[in-house]
Amino acid sequence: MVDTSSLFRPFSLGKGIELENRFVLSPMVTNSSSKEGYVSREDVAYAKRRAASAPLQITGAAYVNPYGQLFEFGFSVAKDEDIAGLRPLAEAMKAEGARAILQLTHAGRFSSHTLAREGFVYGPSPMQLQSPFPHEVKALSLEQIKGLVDDYRQATRRAIAAGFDGVEVSSAQRLLIQTFFSTFSNQRTDDYGAQDFASRARLTLEILEAVQEVIAKEANGPFLLGFRATPEETRGNQIGYSIEEFLQLMEEALARVPLAYLAIASWGHDVFRNRVRSKGIYQGLLVNDVVYRHLKGRLPIMATGGINSPEKAVEALAHADLVGASTPFIVDPEFVHKIRQDRVEEIHLRIKATDLPSLAIPQASFKDIVPLMDYGESLPAEARSLFRGLATNYMEETS
Repeated sequence: MVDTSSLFRPFSLGKGIELENRFVLSPMVTNSSSKEGYVSREDVAYAKRRAASAPLQITGAAYVNPYGQLFEFGFSVAKDEDIAGLRPLAEAMKAEGARAILQLTHAGRFSSHTLAREGFVYGPSPMQLQSPFPHEVKALSLEQIKGLVDDYRQATRRAIAAGFDGVEVSSAQRLLIQTFFSTFSNQRTDDYGAQDFASRARLTLEILEAVQEVIAKEANGPFLLGFRATPEETRGNQIGYSIEEFLQLMEEALARVPLAYLAIASWGHDVFRNRVRSKGIYQGLLVNDVVYRHLKGRLPIMATGGINSPEKAVEALAHADLVGASTPFIVDPEFVHKIRQDRVEEIHLRIKATDLPSLAIPQASFKDIVPLMDYGESLPAEARSLFRGLATNYMEETS
C-alpha cells in the first residue's frame, strides 16, 4: 500500500486561500448545456454531486467567443446573458467549501462545433485541412485579435459577476493561444507572427494582462488567475516550441501577472509521465519535473493526465504541488475520500447504466468527450462504452 499522506497535506495558493489537500477536480466538458451555450439544470446537478470531491474545482471549457466553441452542448461565457446560468453553477461547485474556477477557452482551428456549424474555423494563419472534411482555417485579422483579447476581458468580468473564485486561461492541447506561440501553426509576419519570441508570445501575455486588469478592478475579494498549458510541442524531429522557450514564456508571464498556478496538460496516455522530446539539456527528462524545478517556490504546479489511482497521484505529486483528475470523479465522486479513509478497494471506476441517476450524470452527456477518454484510457473500456451509448439520447431529444 502506497503512503498517501503527502496528498493530504494542506496547500496555500496565496491570497489567504488554503486547500485542505492536493487534489483538484480538473476540467471535463459534459456536453449537457443548451444548444445556445446556457448552463442547464443537469450541469448544476452534476457539479453539486461533486461539490465535496476536491477543494479546488475547475469547470469544463467555457467558450469566450462563439467561433471558439470546442464542443457541441458546451457552455458559454461569451455574453452577459450567460451570467444567470453560470451563477448557480458556481454556487453548486462551492456548496461544500471548494473554490470554483471558470475555465476560459477559444479552441481556434480545433473548434469542432464551429467547423460543423460554419464550415470553417479561425487560427493564426491560413491553412487548408482535410479532416474531418476539407475545410479552410482563416487567419484572424489584427482587429479580430484585439477583439479576442477583449473577449477574455469580458469573460473574466462575467466570471466575477457569477461568483466564481477565479478563472483559468487555457492554452493547452493546441487551443488558439498555444497555436500563436507555435511555429507549426503561426506563419504570420506581423506583431503576432512567428519571426521572434516576443511576437509569438504577444497574444498569450496580452490575454493574461487583460484578465488580470479586470481582476484588479472588479474582484471584491481573493480571485485566482490560473494558466493551463502544454510545455513543449513536437512533431517527430520538428519543434513547434521547446520546453526552454516555454519556460521563458512563463518567466515573462510571471513578470507581468500574479499567476495562481500552472496546470500542465496535453493529449495522451498518462500525461504526467511525459518526457521531454526536443533536443537540448532537458531531453529525456520528465516534463513535469523540469517545469517544477524551474518554477518551484514561485508558481504552484498542477500535474494532470491519467491520474486515476492513489499510486499515480503520489507519483505525480513528486513533481508537482497539486494533482488534477477528471475521469475518476465522473464515476466515483468520493474518489479522494476513499483514499484518505484507506478504502481504496471501494473505489469504483466501472459503472452501469443504473448508476447514472445516483451520480447525477445526464442521460445525454459526454458526446464529444468519449474519443478523448479512449485516447487517455483513464476509465475502463466498459465505462467508456456506456458513455458512448448515451449519444443516442441526443437524437431522441432533438427528434
